[in-house]
Amino acid sequence: VSLSTTLATNAVVEGRGAPICLLLAGYSPTQAIRAELNHLVRNGKCVLLDGGHDAAGNEAVPLDLDKAREIVRQWRNKVSAFGVSSIFSVRNPSHEIALRELVHNETDLPVTCGHELASSLNAPRRAVTVAFNASLISYITALIQAVHRILAELGIAAPLMVVKGDGSLISAKIALKRPVETVISGPAASVVGACHLG
Repeated sequence: VSLSTTLATNAVVEGRGAPICLLLAGYSPTQAIRAELNHLVRNGKCVLLDGGHDAAGNEAVPLDLDKAREIVRQWRNKVSAFGVSSIFSVRNPSHEIALRELVHNETDLPVTCGHELASSLNAPRRAVTVAFNASLISYITALIQAVHRILAELGIAAPLMVVKGDGSLISAKIALKRPVETVISGPAASVVGACHLG
C-alpha cells in the first residue's frame, strides 16, 4: 500500500506542529535568532549548550551534559519530541549521539539528530530541518496508525509505504522517524502518477 499525504506539507505551510525541545550544541545566539529556531519549537524550548566540533571534526568545546540533562528533565513532560543538532556534526556526530542517548535514558520520547537528516555544513539550516522533523513526528504517527487500523479492518495484509517529497517510497517505519521527508508528498505523487499515465 502506497500512501501519499499533504499532512506534513500543510503543517509546515500553516506553521503548525507539536511542541518540541531543541538542544543545540555549539550554536551561537545569533545563529539561533537568524534561523528563527525559537519560533519553530512550537511553544517548546530551544536551548543553546556548550559543545560542538570544528570543521575537521575535532571537539571545539566539551559538551555540557549536565545542563542538557537538567533541560531534558524539565521539558520531557511538556513536549512531544526532542531535536538535537551540533555544530559540524556531519564531520563528527559524537555530541549529537551523546545527547540522543541522554534523552533516551531520561524519557521515551522520539529524538531527531541533525547528522541523520542532512549532510550539509550549513548548521542553522540543519537545525531548522531537525525542528521541522521533530515537530511532525506525532502528526505522522497518528496518520500511519489510522491507516494501519483501516487496512486491518479491510483485511489488507500488505506493507505500508509512504511517498517522499521526491516521489520515491520509504517504509512507514522510516516515515515515522523522518516525517520531514514526506513534505510535498502529495504533489510528488501526483507528478509520478501523471508521468505513469502519460
